[in-house]
Amino acid sequence: MAFNIHEEYWDRPLAGNNQGNRIPHGVALFLSGLFSFLCKVLFRFRVEGKEIVDAFAGKTTGAILVSPHYSYLDVIIMFLSVRPKGWVRLIARDSLFRAGKGFLGMVISSVGAFPIKRGSADRTALKRAARMLKNGEWVGIFPEGTRRGKGSAAPELHGGAALIARMGKAPLIPLGLENVSKVKQKGQRVRFPRITARFGTPVELSSFDFLPKEERMDGCSWYVMREAYALTRGCKPEEVNMAELFPDSKDYSQVFADHPIPAFDPATLPDYSDKE
Repeated sequence: MAFNIHEEYWDRPLAGNNQGNRIPHGVALFLSGLFSFLCKVLFRFRVEGKEIVDAFAGKTTGAILVSPHYSYLDVIIMFLSVRPKGWVRLIARDSLFRAGKGFLGMVISSVGAFPIKRGSADRTALKRAARMLKNGEWVGIFPEGTRRGKGSAAPELHGGAALIARMGKAPLIPLGLENVSKVKQKGQRVRFPRITARFGTPVELSSFDFLPKEERMDGCSWYVMREAYALTRGCKPEEVNMAELFPDSKDYSQVFADHPIPAFDPATLPDYSDKE
């Protein structure tokens, strides 16, 4: 038996400015309530920086959440991080939508997720994400492309988040997921540390225009991921060893030390009521 993975949901809004033909919220509401309860009981889950989510409420443009990727629990925590004010449209690798004869695809499509083909410039997925941002929705992405320390694929720093930001004309927000990596480490039993989702300072792609044109996407992604790792570890961004995390990527530490990136103010975005 094959399940209907609801491909039509990939191009329908879950929230945002477009009020028509939305994805039904039943599955998303049920799962967000269930996961919220479990995470609060098991991990004493909390969110810091929620005022950033509030600042984007009612705006015509959404934002891109960018986070490190340690486990599948990351996805749930990111999903819960903007509740109850909003929904995150998660970008997931396409193979997940076929898992369990399509059952997993049916579920995650029903909560607003959509697929991207790993290892390629999936223009369809990028355009979908851009449309969602222009509709005022949140889009969540894990730029490393794979779970750190899991499987044979080594995490790489991809520029997809910055490209989506350019196409969707939206800011990027680093999201730290503190202690998620400690829940299940290789060779150890499951632990239940306190998990904190921590929002960082929004930035916009135009702030990286001082970089050579061919480096702007990579530089932006590098910066936002360093911020996300700092929020995850509870340290200063300068203390994150990006050369160790991404040995194949250029190290921009000195570049950004010499050229601090300004914060993006969501108040500069128009409200729905101001949109013609």
